[in-house]
Amino acid sequence: ALVDMYIKCNCIIKAKEMFDLLPTRDVVSWTTLIGGYIEKEQGKGALYCFEHMQLEGIHPNVVTYICSLQACRLLEDMVKGSEIHGEIMRLGLLEKDLIGNALVDMYGRCGELAKARETFDKLKVQNVVSWTSLIAGYTNHDYGEEALACFEEMQSKGISPNSVTFICVLKACGSI
Repeated sequence: ALVDMYIKCNCIIKAKEMFDLLPTRDVVSWTTLIGGYIEKEQGKGALYCFEHMQLEGIHPNVVTYICSLQACRLLEDMVKGSEIHGEIMRLGLLEKDLIGNALVDMYGRCGELAKARETFDKLKVQNVVSWTSLIAGYTNHDYGEEALACFEEMQSKGISPNSVTFICVLKACGSI
């Protein structure tokens, strides 16, 4: 709770100091710190903690994996992102909507649009978040026509867009 409090007070250094004083560290305390680094857009710190957590024998949970994928997205680190994707696949966690969405988002941000689409196509549930992540990936890399095609496909499948979807679509229109 103290680690989380320091993060919320914009004191990531104090949060890390408090974390280092903990007599035992579990997946929750590690994930709290990793999430704090993500919140402060410090992807390197998040991945450093992710790796050290595993070195200490602590197994990541779904939230930890999502945070680590967000770190890869921030850093546009495809190598580490692919490595984490492999772990997720080995553990059978792709079934989790949030992890699948985070993977599509990470690949899209890194410009690996074919991989983003491939991952998207393997999702059991394709919801507004996964569709928007895919559309954003195309839009952010100036593939406006592909973004609009995805938007049309999304609507044809009965998925209602949200405000973020519309922002991405308008940006795609502007790019073409």
